[in-house]
Amino acid sequence: MIKENLAEVEKRIQAACDRAGRKREEVTLIAVSKTKPVSMIEEAMDAGIIEFGENKVQELSEKYDILPENLNWHLIGHLQRNKVKYIVDKVKMIHSVDSLRLAETISQEALKKNVVVSVLIEVNVAEEDTKYGVKCEEVENLIEQIAKLENVKIKGLMTIAPFVENPEQNRQYFRKLKQLSVDIKTKNKDNVSMSELSMGMTGDYEVAVEEGATMIRVGTGIFGGRNYNIV
Repeated sequence: MIKENLAEVEKRIQAACDRAGRKREEVTLIAVSKTKPVSMIEEAMDAGIIEFGENKVQELSEKYDILPENLNWHLIGHLQRNKVKYIVDKVKMIHSVDSLRLAETISQEALKKNVVVSVLIEVNVAEEDTKYGVKCEEVENLIEQIAKLENVKIKGLMTIAPFVENPEQNRQYFRKLKQLSVDIKTKNKDNVSMSELSMGMTGDYEVAVEEGATMIRVGTGIFGGRNYNIV
């Protein structure tokens, strides 16, 4: 099932790239494996996936210890400062940095482990009360503060768009995040790269790709519905 699902997702990514005049290699597919057992991750690996996203630190750590070292792990869920020390040396990227205090903790723990952590600034583009992330107008100020920290590299922006029936409704948010990214990039800030734009999930990743996403986070589209009983 996973192999077939991945083939379908790949077909849709390619079609979205074609519509937008983009190359397929410009988009990284992150398989969101939260709540999924190791056996399903191994199936995805057999189909060529090496980028995996987890929401929770404990689950990421447990899977990291079991699975091969060549996998790239992305922490895409909200990160509490007291959990940072467990994953700074395990993740390829933290997608959900939304405060200076969190970034300072990442910097401190990264220094202890002698690693450099790539991070994305989480932006609440739609300004939903239920979502984490900073408002668009707060992003630049936050980036300037975080850019001064040691062992943290800002690689771009991330957003979680609203849950909608029609993915076209989220185009405005993806477009806004892309424009924000472009605006920041033109200012050539030290220690800031706007190379990554993490946006789009199972319901709307095609629209996200059309609007410039470089990373899409697909869970249900690959693994099927979630089972929250699995730890």
